[in-house]
Order: sequence, then structure tokens, then C-alpha cells
Amino acid sequence: MRTSWLIAIFVLLAAAVPTLLFSGYHLFQMTMVVVYGIAILGLAILTGINGQISLGHGAFYAIGAYTTAILMSSWDVPYWATLPVSAAVCATVGFLVGLPALRLGGLYLALTTFALAVAIPQILKHKLFEDWTGGVQGLVIDKPEAPFGLPLSADQWLYLFTLAVGVFLYALAVNLTQGRIGRAMRAVRDHPVAAEAMGINLAMLKTRTFAVSAMYTGVAGSLGAIAVAFVAPDSFSVFLSITFFVGLVAGGAASIGGTIVGGVFIEFVPNLADLVSKAAPGAVYGVILIAMMFLMPQGAGGFIASLWRRAGRPGR
Repeated sequence: MRTSWLIAIFVLLAAAVPTLLFSGYHLFQMTMVVVYGIAILGLAILTGINGQISLGHGAFYAIGAYTTAILMSSWDVPYWATLPVSAAVCATVGFLVGLPALRLGGLYLALTTFALAVAIPQILKHKLFEDWTGGVQGLVIDKPEAPFGLPLSADQWLYLFTLAVGVFLYALAVNLTQGRIGRAMRAVRDHPVAAEAMGINLAMLKTRTFAVSAMYTGVAGSLGAIAVAFVAPDSFSVFLSITFFVGLVAGGAASIGGTIVGGVFIEFVPNLADLVSKAAPGAVYGVILIAMMFLMPQGAGGFIASLWRRAGRPGR
């Protein structure tokens, strides 16, 4: 336990170092890594821990982003105050979307959530909501400045703010998944019939897990909107949901810490592929992804956990 706390403190201090060393653009990239990590964390709780497949989490990301953008642009709500509102809205929508999970599972549930991801951008463009969402043009919001006269640029402050929110959400996720509720989630994932026989309410657990998962991804969407300072329907296409799923697999489906690796993969690997080949970056991206899956079939989180176990048992 003491070793775990020391590692956590070291990682946190290392995460704060870019504030002093990186330029504005690179700080923005690091901010988006944390944002994507939180979004993938929501998907990991649902898919990796509870076993419900979702291909539509880009929709919850969009809902969270637009909730923040509308509150900031129309009602002048402070950026930090939009996060709990976004969390509540996305948790409610996630609970309602999770209701079909009671009768659907596997590929059928995946297609249902995929349909949600396809529908949300079109709904955001509809003239019925255009006065709120800005239609095709989207909404522009102001990037927050550092409070209390702190000698920090907007990018530095936003990175630290996002990092603080991320630390809180990750700690909450660890507490949730390592306790009684987390064991119930894994039991439902591994053997739902046996879990129900042990007294677990499958319906309530699945819908609540969907709500928590949507809440995490929605908060990530809010942070992403604040970082980018702009939202538009085309920014939340169905490809975003697929990207989150790729990040989940790359980091390790059931790994909490691996979600940060998934965020790094989403943010930097496409840029790396573009640097390697301007003509066919998609092909390079595919090769990198296939190589990663071949070398680390359980994702980066599973690979690191395997190395940790081996280091603890050098005699074997």
C-alpha cells in the first residue's frame, strides 16, 4: 500500500512538470491526453469492468461538451460550475440509454449505442435546437484565465485544472472498481446468471454503470470543449466513438491506469503516422495499431501489470 501511494505521488508530480517546461501548444496536447483518458475511463468502467459493449460514447462526449458550451455562452455560467451540470445531464441520459441494456447485450447493444453516436450530430444540427447549439456553425466560448492573479498562462492553468479534475475522477474510479460495487460489476461481466443467483440486481447495476460511464465521458467532453474553446456537430462524428474504443483496447479494456495510455495513443499516434508518411498516414496508423495489439494483446495496462507481477516474483 505504501509503495502504491509513493508511485501515485511520483506520477502526479511528473504529470505537473509539463506546466513549467512545455509551450502552449504542447500543454494543450497534454490537456487533451487527460481529457481523452477520462473519456476512455468512462468506457472502461462500462465495457472492461462491466462487460457492456458501447460504440456510442462519442455521443455522451458531445452532450457534455454542448452542455458546457451552452451554459457558458448563453448564461455566462463559470466554466468550473458547468462540470457538475454536465455530469448530471450525461448521467441521466446514460441511465435512459442504459435501459435497453436490460434486454440487449453483446453486438446488439453495440449497434444500439452506435445508432446513438450516428444520431447525435444530426440532432445538434437540427433547426429546432439551432438557437441553443448554433447549428452547423457551432458555438465559440472563451478560454478561462488563471484565477486569483496567478502568474500562469491560460494553457498552463487549464492543464492544471484538467489534471486536478482528472486526479479526482481517477481516484473515484479506483475506489468504485476496487470495492463491493466493482466486484459486482465484474461478476455480472463474467457470469451474469451466477451473479443474479448471489443476489445482485442486474437491472439496477447495469443501468447505474451506464450512468456512471456516461457521466465520466460527459465531463471529459466538458473539459474538451473548454480546452478547444469551440464546439460544432461535425467534431463529434461517429468516428470519435470508434476512436475512444481504439484507445480503450490500446490501453487495456479493464485497466484503469491504461486509459491514460489510451489517451496518449489517441492524441499522438495519428500525428506520428502523419510524420512518417504524408501520403498514407492511415496505413501507418493501422500498422502501429496492429503491432501494438500483437506485442501487447491485453493492451498497455495489461502489459505493464504483467511486468509488475514478474518484478515481484524474480525467482520464478
